[in-house]
Amino acid sequence: MDEIALKTDISAAVSQDEVRKVLDGALRHEADLAGARHAHFERICQAFEQHYRMSSDEFMEVFESGALGDDAEYFDWYAAKRGLDLWERRFHILSRVRV
Repeated sequence: MDEIALKTDISAAVSQDEVRKVLDGALRHEADLAGARHAHFERICQAFEQHYRMSSDEFMEVFESGALGDDAEYFDWYAAKRGLDLWERRFHILSRVRV
């Protein structure tokens, strides 16, 4: 496990334990938000996958090769897949950080 040092400029009247609790709560909150955003984009991608009968990963390969054309729905799916990947990564990071 890697460790990251944290410097604070907080009054001595605030204990390190209190700072840890506040940061831990903030990280959990952000992880919850990232999980909700991931679930949102996952639902969108699943709808496209059912409609087009292709996984989002397959779609990305074909779309990025230029074989699908310029249909607006393809750009919506592309954006949803990018959002899914982004929020999955952020959730993975945030849910594994300990203070």
